[in-house]
Amino acid sequence: MNKNEKVPVTVLTGFLGAGKTTLLNYILTENHGQKIAVIVNEFGEVGIDNQLVVGADEEIFEMNNGCICCTVRGDLIRILHDLKERRNGEQGMSLDFDRVVIETTGLADPGPVAQTFFVDPELSEYYQLDSIVTVVDTYHVHEQLDRSYEAQEQVAFADVLVLNKIDLVEKELLNSVIQRLTKMNPTAKLVQASHSQINLDQILNLYSFDLDQKLEIAPDFLKADHHHHHDDHVKAIVLRSEKPLSLPKVEQWMNTVLAELGPQMYRYKGIFHIENLEKRVVFQGVHMLFAGTADREWGKGEKRVSEMVVIGTDLDEKWFQEQFENCTSA
Repeated sequence: MNKNEKVPVTVLTGFLGAGKTTLLNYILTENHGQKIAVIVNEFGEVGIDNQLVVGADEEIFEMNNGCICCTVRGDLIRILHDLKERRNGEQGMSLDFDRVVIETTGLADPGPVAQTFFVDPELSEYYQLDSIVTVVDTYHVHEQLDRSYEAQEQVAFADVLVLNKIDLVEKELLNSVIQRLTKMNPTAKLVQASHSQINLDQILNLYSFDLDQKLEIAPDFLKADHHHHHDDHVKAIVLRSEKPLSLPKVEQWMNTVLAELGPQMYRYKGIFHIENLEKRVVFQGVHMLFAGTADREWGKGEKRVSEMVVIGTDLDEKWFQEQFENCTSA
């Protein structure tokens, strides 16, 4: 099954009270013409690593709005397999849905959810992780980030940051929030919203987790002076090289980095220019699980540059820069 045939999955996360459920309900009631299978964690603050508990009854039912809600108790992998089989009519009960939305209510770390699509080859062949969408309470986010490590993790994992409740904040506060979030996660797309109402094209069918489009990195912005200083655990390191990289050196470096720092690296993604290779190499991962694939050919006249963003905690930027430079073929 190629990517265009895969079932897209959107992971919806965010700190308590940010407006995740409001956004989910908005997605389900909007006239987008898609049937959506929804997996929701309904138990609040449940500490689980590699699973997602979602309700109590062994049933899947179709909602009035044409969406499908999954309320199966068990881990996420089993649920996704179950949905796959029913969609294919393998259990004698055919279900029709176009995409899956997973709301990680009460789970601090969306990482294990994203890792699901690396761990299980059958699921990664059938489903395509579209993007991780983090809803942010713009009014309270500074305070939440200052006191909550979990809130920082959710920003770190995001492909899209929905700045909700902007109707409650002054322009100066909004700008300071944008600066802080951009410093923590420069590759995330920022979308502003009130009452979680947005153009759904801004969060669906992006495939940003797969880096289909070239990373847009703003290192100059990250060096700008900020009026508000925050000592965030999470930060982004931007690596860039105009020299071709040696694939063996890159692989050796990544294996070393992951062995030593894997748990600290929440998200990392990049596009590499590898020597003697006419195609871009797309590289992305979550914690200690990663994938690198050959992408499209470099365009005629396109500048061949290797760019990588590492988002994590307590990372030594100088060390990363030096190691990245050592991966060049020269």
